[in-house]
Amino acid sequence: MKLLSSETKNKVLDSMVSIIDRERETILEANKKDLEAFNKEDQALYDRLVVNDTKIDGMIKAIEEVKNQEDPVDQDISDITLDSGLKITNKTAPFGTIMIIYESRPDVTIEAAVLAFKANNKILLKGGKEAHTSNEELIKCWHKALEANGLKKDWIQYLKMDRDTTQEFLKNPDQKLDLIVPRGGERLIAFVKEHAKCAVLVSGRGNNFAYVAPDADTEKVIPVIVNAKTDKISGCNALDKVLIDRKHPHFEEIAQKIESELNKHDIQIIATDELLKCLKTTAEINSKSIWSEEFLSKKAAMGTVDGLENAIEFINTYSGGHSNIILTENTADASTFMEQIDSAAVYHNASTRFTDGGQMGVGAELAISTDKLHHRGPLGLKQLVTNKYYILGNGQIRE
Repeated sequence: MKLLSSETKNKVLDSMVSIIDRERETILEANKKDLEAFNKEDQALYDRLVVNDTKIDGMIKAIEEVKNQEDPVDQDISDITLDSGLKITNKTAPFGTIMIIYESRPDVTIEAAVLAFKANNKILLKGGKEAHTSNEELIKCWHKALEANGLKKDWIQYLKMDRDTTQEFLKNPDQKLDLIVPRGGERLIAFVKEHAKCAVLVSGRGNNFAYVAPDADTEKVIPVIVNAKTDKISGCNALDKVLIDRKHPHFEEIAQKIESELNKHDIQIIATDELLKCLKTTAEINSKSIWSEEFLSKKAAMGTVDGLENAIEFINTYSGGHSNIILTENTADASTFMEQIDSAAVYHNASTRFTDGGQMGVGAELAISTDKLHHRGPLGLKQLVTNKYYILGNGQIRE
């Protein structure tokens, strides 16, 4: 594929900033139509669907941040000269065509595409039907920016497909796909993995746990758990499960305090039979499958474990591999937990809400990858490239 100069790509992004700001009212009106047609019973999806001036400001900020980052393409990774005289350079290279499938969030149409474009990839965007009107207005902005700088609109395409058409496209695409990134819940990710014929980078599934160790400081436990659960209910980095060590000297008291503080934020607590004896809730966890479920709602599950080893085993069995916390004053136990927990991010006495490209110093992100191949964690600009070996010779042959 043709490599665009950094100057050309940055000019497109400059144009995007101006166009989005100029078309602000048109974008808001389009989003209003989507919101009016949406069933508000799914609060998590509704929250993701909303576009307001703050969201538009965030889109503009994301574009400016990416524009100011170094171009990740054609950068040397390694450079050696062999005894044979061959000069071998490993360089970063674009993936090619990246398809991004996402639910609700119109801001992904900007924030994900800007990263993939700066990394010199062509982009296919497949948004949810609930955001079509918003997405189509944002795609018009992209096309205006591309054409204003002498580029074809097909660098960024929007696919308006229903589920059946999407399934057929994944199985038999009408163009080469190099990577698919599904951004959404478990059902979306499973659907894409089942039907896609190219590489799929899994991202977005949360189901995050907090383990409250026997020596956990209540003054840290409560604000961390409350923030992790309530700061953004619909976030993939939101907390869903709390495990309290039975050896905590104030076991019942800390369980009651967690329940009380979460209740203040209208969080419904479901708990194991053991905890129901000391909590106000009567909602019992009656199936092991609950521990594997990502809630994305005002619900949290509470259970108990016996010691650090049991907590690690339990979390590795059921969590989504996204972000998990240990709350303890024992640094050795914290290190053991963080080394042995199998997730993209592990925390000691801090909220899972920090699993975010901007918060972790990566900058704007395409998604939070929970895959182990290629990259794990925030997928920023530097992670949206692959590599290519350049071998320069002078007639050498292998003997």
